[in-house]
Amino acid sequence: MKKHKCGPRFKALLKEVKITPSEFATFCNVEPQHINNWYIRGVPYPRVEEIARLLSVNSQWLINGEGPKHPVNGQAPEQADKLLDTQEPREHYHVCIGSPDIELPLYKERPKALGSRDTHVVKIPGEAVRLPRRYLERLEVEPSRAICVPMVGDSMSEKIQDGSTLAVDCSLTHIIDGQIYALKHDGMLRIKYLHRLPDGALRLRSHNRSGYPDEIFSAEQIIKQNIDVLGWVFWWSTLNKQRPPVPFG
Repeated sequence: MKKHKCGPRFKALLKEVKITPSEFATFCNVEPQHINNWYIRGVPYPRVEEIARLLSVNSQWLINGEGPKHPVNGQAPEQADKLLDTQEPREHYHVCIGSPDIELPLYKERPKALGSRDTHVVKIPGEAVRLPRRYLERLEVEPSRAICVPMVGDSMSEKIQDGSTLAVDCSLTHIIDGQIYALKHDGMLRIKYLHRLPDGALRLRSHNRSGYPDEIFSAEQIIKQNIDVLGWVFWWSTLNKQRPPVPFG
């Protein structure tokens, strides 16, 4: 886990607004010892934005002391205790108060217009997927850069079943050969193993290789066909397709 030299600033902020480690730990769904550890080691990277927002300071200032301490239109730190009850999370994801979970927005492939065959990948209003916060922290995934998408089709079975939900880290678009990525291909949502090839070419590989042969795109084709990597797939759900029969039922 990445650490920053923000421990002293974090500790001073809690003292300034008269919030005890136990009180702040309860709100953040962690043990009080975690808060004390943050005093020494710094706030874990995936939670810097959240903690800075709660304490009404700029995240960059919290990380390294650089730049203005408070947002231009933000509240002063003495108001941070009120923010624990009133402040709304960032639009991109939702911190579930009183729960160890985080809600990530759901994106799906949809027609660009009614009756159109052209599609694009868009956020679905009112739909979200809950994931344990610890999953993201373990992999150093910043919640504000994560989304969820569905798996459509059997090209990645048996590893990822049709209908599974996947979580994507949109900050990781640099291709590591053999990793699974979500990508947009002329507006179509695709999930594939990616491999870089010479001259800027790209190979898309399915887990179900018997039914889906490798696809190779040149650098020119990547541009022409609007192939764009959304991010690295770091989690997926799998649901059995059929309930087993009950014997002697």
